Amino acid sequence: MPKSKKRQTAKKQAYSPAVTGILDVARSGIGYVQVKGMTQDIIVKRENLKSAMHGDTVEVSIFNVNQRTRRPEGLITKVVKRAQTELIGTVQKSSFYSFVLPDNTAFTRDIFLNEKESAKVKESDRVIVRIVSWNEKMKNPEGVVVDILTDERSNEIAMKEILLQQGFSLEFPADVVAESEAIPDVLPNDEIARRRDMRDTLTITIDPHDAKDFDDAISLKALPNEQWEVGIHIADVSFFVQPGSALDREAYQRATSVYLPDRVLPMLPEKISNGLCSLRPNEDKLTFSVVVILNKQAEVIDQWMGRTVIHSNRRFTYEEAQTIIDGAEHELKEPILQLHQFSQQLRERKFKAGAINFTSEEARFILDEFGVPTDVMVKENNASHQLIEELMLLANRRVAEYVSGLKIGKEAIPFPYRIHDAPDIDKLKQFAAFAGHFGHRFDFSSPKKISQSFNEMIAKTGTHPEDAILHTLGIRTMAKAVYATENIGHYGLAFEHYCHFTSPIRRYPDVLVHRILAQCLAKAPEADAQMDEKCKHCSDRERKAMEAEREGHKYKQVEFMRKHVGEEFDAVISGVASFGFWATTTLQRCEGFVSVFNMQDRDEFQFAEDEYALVGRRTKAVYQIGKPVRIKVAAANLNKRQIDFDLV
Repeated sequence: MPKSKKRQTAKKQAYSPAVTGILDVARSGIGYVQVKGMTQDIIVKRENLKSAMHGDTVEVSIFNVNQRTRRPEGLITKVVKRAQTELIGTVQKSSFYSFVLPDNTAFTRDIFLNEKESAKVKESDRVIVRIVSWNEKMKNPEGVVVDILTDERSNEIAMKEILLQQGFSLEFPADVVAESEAIPDVLPNDEIARRRDMRDTLTITIDPHDAKDFDDAISLKALPNEQWEVGIHIADVSFFVQPGSALDREAYQRATSVYLPDRVLPMLPEKISNGLCSLRPNEDKLTFSVVVILNKQAEVIDQWMGRTVIHSNRRFTYEEAQTIIDGAEHELKEPILQLHQFSQQLRERKFKAGAINFTSEEARFILDEFGVPTDVMVKENNASHQLIEELMLLANRRVAEYVSGLKIGKEAIPFPYRIHDAPDIDKLKQFAAFAGHFGHRFDFSSPKKISQSFNEMIAKTGTHPEDAILHTLGIRTMAKAVYATENIGHYGLAFEHYCHFTSPIRRYPDVLVHRILAQCLAKAPEADAQMDEKCKHCSDRERKAMEAEREGHKYKQVEFMRKHVGEEFDAVISGVASFGFWATTTLQRCEGFVSVFNMQDRDEFQFAEDEYALVGRRTKAVYQIGKPVRIKVAAANLNKRQIDFDLV
């Protein structure tokens, strides 16, 4: 094609309709825009990025398609949403102005401070800076200093940076704090009078020993004919957080609380999360409740939903409740055991219906006064956890079933269902072939048979670390649960209808569910045209929170292993790539990488992707996921959040 013709085509294609996606900027400075529904990312060269940064949601126009690779090339036309507006960095001063050099290497521009902001800081100060505007001509954003990090420890700064990188603000805006502080501490009598009064019914909470925000409580009352009234009471956040308020806007923006190893970044200010809405013992509290009548088989024979006022009689930790389930004497032993019996019946019925019994172990760090890990403990999912879990699932399910049966005219009510799609069959077959090496067989004839195959595999495996790897790999074959208005059900739980109702202190979708449920109970449901967008936003923020939690956990792993460089540990291979494998230590649950280049004296290794393994060409040695190995800690780099192992 003549050059003039090529230029003509490119110019014409530059005016093609823009598509929206997420920008990923590589270290080289080249951007890749991931667009839902497109099989290829759109390449964006540095000069076509404009002011867009890593993680931003952008509009991009395609103006060229590489004839050889068929990869589209584009131009950023608009930044729809900034991924990060606050950063940690180091001040570099000139005579009147200053710049902040971000710690986050993916953020490739320095932040300009005007004369007023520059006067607040000194050369080499470590600061948190908030971006307030972008100057397209200078290509540098302008910022204001939020905080100067004077005496903070490096691990404290690292945790803050992890949160900021995922777009979570460390502090609540002044108007949000003021609005929360203005809410009266005393419950209004007229509001109590409008509610079902359940303060005389025995009510308890069961939570982790270090919990401060108790957002759920359980009540129990014996009825005639071997029936029981079970109340699942949830903090009534929607009473205190009104639509359109500063509190509501901030809660929506955050969409979730974030749980790092050494802190919680709450969705709502402390006065609400740990005070007004926390269902603390011996205090009257406003709640939104699902009250069910169960027979002795734990079958629901009647239900009621609505706003209530409760009075928790006793707070239990999971450990305390477990000792009672295990046989310890207590004045509330009988109700605890009855609730335990119901939860186990519900659990058994759930698995018979096709739910998958995945239980991934969770490691928790024991921290010293400086936030440095001194030990690791593995959190258990025992009967006391299951007691709460099954009753929460019951409430979530009943609410979703109720709303799904209602209409606005002939249309379904826009509602944030919690959905989980069936697994990708190709991924599943690859996993099933691998599990077959361990003697597990999968039946693909129906979704229910697939879930039964998973459960049979889990039942046959024990508590060895290599068994946990099978569970982890199995989870990776699954689709991710998300929020959506299209109700396709929840595959993993085998529920046709499911939503999140039970944690409005820490999840914004639960607040939305409470509001819609209140409208439905009042026979006045409203159609929210923005519900699809709200579901997508909440799913995105949930993913960002999970990324922050993973990064925080990884940082603490590295911090812990710094004290053990040169020491040997038993480990299990937890991941394999062409360039090496990852291994997780058996007792400490810390993951590090063994490079194939450090194994060259042993053999030349080939990556067998379908086998999740590296195979020696000469020795035929196999390093496969799930295989025990002995490793030595070679290095622990906090800046890279990376642990390097040598194979012993």
